[in-house]
Amino acid sequence: MAFSLKFPARRSPSGDPARLRARNGGITALSRQGVPEGKAPHVMTMRHDKEVYAMKPIALALIAATLLAAGPAAALEPLAQEKYINDRLIAARIADRIRRTCPNIDARLFYAYGEARKLKSYAQSKGYSAKQIEAFLDDKSQKKRIYAVAEDYLTRKGARSGDAESFCRLGRDEIARKSVIGSLLVAK
Repeated sequence: MAFSLKFPARRSPSGDPARLRARNGGITALSRQGVPEGKAPHVMTMRHDKEVYAMKPIALALIAATLLAAGPAAALEPLAQEKYINDRLIAARIADRIRRTCPNIDARLFYAYGEARKLKSYAQSKGYSAKQIEAFLDDKSQKKRIYAVAEDYLTRKGARSGDAESFCRLGRDEIARKSVIGSLLVAK
């Protein structure tokens, strides 16, 4: 009397039973990949390789994340020296002065609010924390510096205190040039 065992059909992780059906001496054809002809593969070869290859991307991702988290923090310049952020804040201050002085120009408030959120996201993507951003925006000496640069720009472009039309003229010019300042303004 011959004794035989019957096992239910096994399925691969992808659910394809055909991948595991191809047998060669009790070892799947897939597990023979990379084994020289005539040599017997180690039973754990394929399983071990899968675990090793699965761990490499995870380890690499952790190392990359650690380096990226440490890298920007070490290389961050002070927010007061970050050109893009400062230019945008100065432009916002100039646009605010124009809209408050010129009765024929108004602010695009929703657009300006969206731009402020983008600027905050930009700063955070560079590696600045929300706490650093808030501290920079609340710093009175930084506000004075930004306001001074904005006033200098207004003066150089011909805007004169007490002369609303000079602010209107500058505002219309900025809108026509489609500058950052002009994008925050709209003529009434």
